[in-house]
Amino acid sequence: MVETIVLLKPHDQWRAGITKDIIINDLTAKLQIPGVANSWTQPIINRINMLTTGVRTDIGVKFFGENLDTLERLATDAETILKTVTGAADVVAERVQGGSFLDIKVNKAAAAKYGVSQSVINEVVEGAIGGNTIGTVIEGRERFPINVRYMADYRNRVEQLRNLPVPLMNYSSIGVTFPGSSPSGGMPSSGSSAAVAGTNSMNAGSSDPGMGAAQIPSSGVMNNAGPASTKNSQSTIHSLFDSPGSRSRAYIPLGELADISFASGAPMISSENALLRSLVYLNVRGRDMGSFINEAEKILKSKLHVPAGYTLSWSGQFENQQHAARRLMFMIPLVFVLIFFLLYFTLKDFKEASVVMLSVPFALIGGVFLIAILGYNWSVAVWVGFIALYGVAVETGVVMVVYLHEALDKKLHEVNSGKRPPLTEDDIYHSTMDGAVLRLRPKLMTVATAMLGLVPILWSTGVGSDVMRPIAAPMIGGLLTSAIHVLIITPVIFYMMKRSQLRKGTLKESAISGWMKHSD
Repeated sequence: MVETIVLLKPHDQWRAGITKDIIINDLTAKLQIPGVANSWTQPIINRINMLTTGVRTDIGVKFFGENLDTLERLATDAETILKTVTGAADVVAERVQGGSFLDIKVNKAAAAKYGVSQSVINEVVEGAIGGNTIGTVIEGRERFPINVRYMADYRNRVEQLRNLPVPLMNYSSIGVTFPGSSPSGGMPSSGSSAAVAGTNSMNAGSSDPGMGAAQIPSSGVMNNAGPASTKNSQSTIHSLFDSPGSRSRAYIPLGELADISFASGAPMISSENALLRSLVYLNVRGRDMGSFINEAEKILKSKLHVPAGYTLSWSGQFENQQHAARRLMFMIPLVFVLIFFLLYFTLKDFKEASVVMLSVPFALIGGVFLIAILGYNWSVAVWVGFIALYGVAVETGVVMVVYLHEALDKKLHEVNSGKRPPLTEDDIYHSTMDGAVLRLRPKLMTVATAMLGLVPILWSTGVGSDVMRPIAAPMIGGLLTSAIHVLIITPVIFYMMKRSQLRKGTLKESAISGWMKHSD
């Protein structure tokens, strides 16, 4: 993964008509690099997604099973299918196969025949190809390691790697004699055999009881188990001797001790819940993730065959959204219940508490319409805005009902005190009108204050505006429709309830009149 952070200039410096989506689309079109898939996200949410779900994009499709080839096929097939779903962007399947590796397998029999331990071979491979750090250059507070390895001309092809010299043991110390030379010096001649005295030594100064006497004839390589090769190994060793002045060490090509080739395999093996895993990364643009997942699940189910023993699951931000949705399914009804009981404790009447609760669906209508007009997707932020809207709508509804009761209770209190005759339907009508008109100015002031505070958020572009706009939108739209309900519908319902009680002879002062002040 290569991460590039793009710092945008202030919005007022952008060209006219340029939006963030247009910038992303233009960059995507210009950055089409073979073998590289672009995924556009925000730095913080990218890290949160990686830590919580292991997926670097909005959505991830996880395939689980036992065979990497099958998992890669499922992922690539799903990639092709998901690209056809409206709203899918940056779709790319994780390639769990196709990695190319340099495979060096030590031939243990050959290594034992020449008295070379596997650790020596590993050190040669590591030093020649990867390099060894031999020191550090210090410049002030900076530190630069000094790494030494073979030049690229000696290690960039398999044939060259096969010729890497591997040091043999110190043959002088173990009595190695070469044809045409004495133990004290001289280059060997061809045509004779070299005898290796019996020894338990794998390397100079180290012991290995498993080694025994070995013979290296000119026509083949022999050890205590018999012939190991028909290749003229004597000439190979002779060609790699040090200079005549240095007769204490010999070398053998790496190709004589190990099989070197390129092999394909998995560049990275991912597992989860004790199963191998492959992933399809994708983002969603232009629609909400919930509807996208519903459509994508249906298409995958109909077009993608998942073999027995293999499963798929959805992850990423959608996984977090599912957790949030489950919480909201519990929290929103709980909010309604709490609001209703608070209304009952205030109004002391279930019917009147229900009347006030009617402001909630009216507020919902305005919020839904404004969300649709602005093109916002349904998200957790939108639902938080609706929860806040319900509280404001119920609050204004309570105040309206209190004003209506106050106007009517004054007249009922006068009737009960004998200061006026029993009420008529006209008295209820005029009391309702007086209470509604008295509430008109405070209600309009409440709506205007909320609008002045919330409307500018819809045009905000600063940090956090992506979250604040979806919260403010349902509150703005809901306040408009709830104001209409509270100012018009609530007084009408109140009048109809009280008129019905008058006709039944059950009209009386409200339960909240005890803490109201009435003029005697």
